[in-house]
Amino acid sequence: MDTSRRVFFNKLTIGIAASTIIPRINLQSEEQIFLKNGEINWDEVRKNFPLSKERIYFNNGTFGPSPNSVIEKMKNQIDEINATGDYGSTSSTINSVAHFINAEESEIALTHNTTEGINIMAFGVKMKADDEIIMCSHEHVGNAMPWLNRAKRDHLKIRVFDPGNTREENISAIKSLINSKTRVIAIPHIPCTTGIVFPIAEIAEIAREKNIITAIDGAHGVGTFNLDIRSLGVDMYASCCHKWLLGPAGTGFVFINNAILPDIEAIHVGAYSDSGWKLDTKEQEILGFNPTAHRFFYGTQGKAHFSGVDAAIDFHQNIGSQEIEDRIRFLNNYLYQGLQQFPKKLDILTPKESVSRLAMVSFKPKNTDYKEFGHILNEEKIRVRQVPESGLNAIRISTHIYNSTEEIDYLLKVIEDRLK
Repeated sequence: MDTSRRVFFNKLTIGIAASTIIPRINLQSEEQIFLKNGEINWDEVRKNFPLSKERIYFNNGTFGPSPNSVIEKMKNQIDEINATGDYGSTSSTINSVAHFINAEESEIALTHNTTEGINIMAFGVKMKADDEIIMCSHEHVGNAMPWLNRAKRDHLKIRVFDPGNTREENISAIKSLINSKTRVIAIPHIPCTTGIVFPIAEIAEIAREKNIITAIDGAHGVGTFNLDIRSLGVDMYASCCHKWLLGPAGTGFVFINNAILPDIEAIHVGAYSDSGWKLDTKEQEILGFNPTAHRFFYGTQGKAHFSGVDAAIDFHQNIGSQEIEDRIRFLNNYLYQGLQQFPKKLDILTPKESVSRLAMVSFKPKNTDYKEFGHILNEEKIRVRQVPESGLNAIRISTHIYNSTEEIDYLLKVIEDRLK
């Protein structure tokens, strides 16, 4: 069924009874009944975002604007912290994240962004000189730099494949690089370049059979997929909360499977990292490390920011993670089909295979410099991302639940009118 049509269910509202009440969407209240087999009015969902109506925002792959409930939760928490001095615990967020991705709380460490989680993964894995890491040629700097740095420091080898256009091509490419020295497969769930979706579950299964660790850059995997980390079968997965989850910037997490947790070393340590330590004139030692992923905490966390993560997860769950994934896929398909109208003006770089894309589409103008066309789109009040990575020189369009088919139609009209 076409979810872009204006089919109303009882209106989403945000109730603010007092400063201590946290605004949130509540689809289960007496005034609002959400039927699982019904349709969501996405125009009403859009009203929960303070996004400017003066421009079209197609850059969620860089930053996902938060809904009002997240913003208000953070404001209220800041007021409470400064009124009481209780800067408090972030245990509720650990619980929220764990349940959201179907993990154990012991497997979750909170971070400031995906890159911090990737550094924890890259430097935590025990490796020796000449051990090998498999990566792809479309890495974001946040995944590339930590592994390049580790390889340089410890004389490791990185083997690289170019992403293919189908699941089978990418599985075959990775298989061709595996040998007796392979220790880690460190690739993105969805690269920032073309938005291709790698078949991570299948890759993780191949890795397990050969005792290879999977360390996934999941910056674009949380808040897009109805993600079940257990079914995905990976060893480690780092993500952020400020993109598709629609939470605050400066928040993220890393998942480390309990099965390999004892073997992952903590390089940066501090408060919460240990199970005991001594430092006096007679004894100086660490008695042990925290047996959970919380060993990778090393100091005070921002409670107000992470309260925004709690609210962002509530927002997703109140709408429905599967409903959100379905909406994202619908918009992606709508955009992809629209771009196919212009074979003389642009090359679509994102794979046509539907299972190999989800939330982003990249294209390269044929007769116009990509930076020039990026400037044109900016003039038309359309915010996108330019993609110089991997020499693609392309334009990337990211669509999320606050976007509409009408906005996509406007983009297509600009391409038709202004792209050579």
